[in-house]
Amino acid sequence: MPTMIFPPSRIVCLTEETVETLYLLGEEHRIVGVSGYAVRPPRVRKEKPRVSAFTSADIPKIVALEPDLVLTFSDLQAAIVVELIRAGIAVHAFNQRSIAGILAMIRTVGALVGSLEKAHALAHSYERRLADISAAMSDMRTVRVYFEEWDDPLISGIGWVSELIEVAGGTDVFGNLRNMQAAKDRIVAAEDVIDRNPQLILASWCGKKVVADRIRRRPGWERIEAVQKDRIVEIKSPLILQPGPAALTEGLDAIVTAIRASQ
Repeated sequence: MPTMIFPPSRIVCLTEETVETLYLLGEEHRIVGVSGYAVRPPRVRKEKPRVSAFTSADIPKIVALEPDLVLTFSDLQAAIVVELIRAGIAVHAFNQRSIAGILAMIRTVGALVGSLEKAHALAHSYERRLADISAAMSDMRTVRVYFEEWDDPLISGIGWVSELIEVAGGTDVFGNLRNMQAAKDRIVAAEDVIDRNPQLILASWCGKKVVADRIRRRPGWERIEAVQKDRIVEIKSPLILQPGPAALTEGLDAIVTAIRASQ
């Protein structure tokens, strides 16, 4: 029966954001298995065995790795967590949905591996970065932004994405939905997007390539300013839809670049 030790020397990460955090903290030697979606840093795909998708996992393979701890995310992995607990494996489930939650996740991962000081420094560097970017963008004209997380049905951006749009000097036209954790609660009508007339459309279809022409051809969307001025920008899912360091760095940078180009 696996036994939790401190700090854990054998960790399985079932989400990309915890993988990246451990690498950034210099604690990647503890990782013995990762999600198949882990791509940051690029070398992780060569260095660590893949043991799961997002909502499914190879439980026997995880058990065979004899982890001291498995890191998971959200209720979508609840079934995996139950199987791991029944197998006697210690699990920590994260559920961050905001910028503050991402920063707390980084600090918690650091605490779990006995590297809290490094984690505090890393999180603080992101806090300074967010403040600097917000200050730099504050004098620019606010841009109305529609973020599309999925195309059928239309799903607007989750909490941290909406917050990052504001840090970058934009206004999320569906910011009222940001605290809705379930994607089904962020479904929007095409007519509502037209009515809110975004000046910029950011799209990240959760791992599927964005087809801008499909967005342009939606009935009535020719009346939207972003479509008229060809301001439809794809942001790759690993950069923005995973609530971890990537969203606060390259994801935010992509939003800033798109907003600057829309001025």
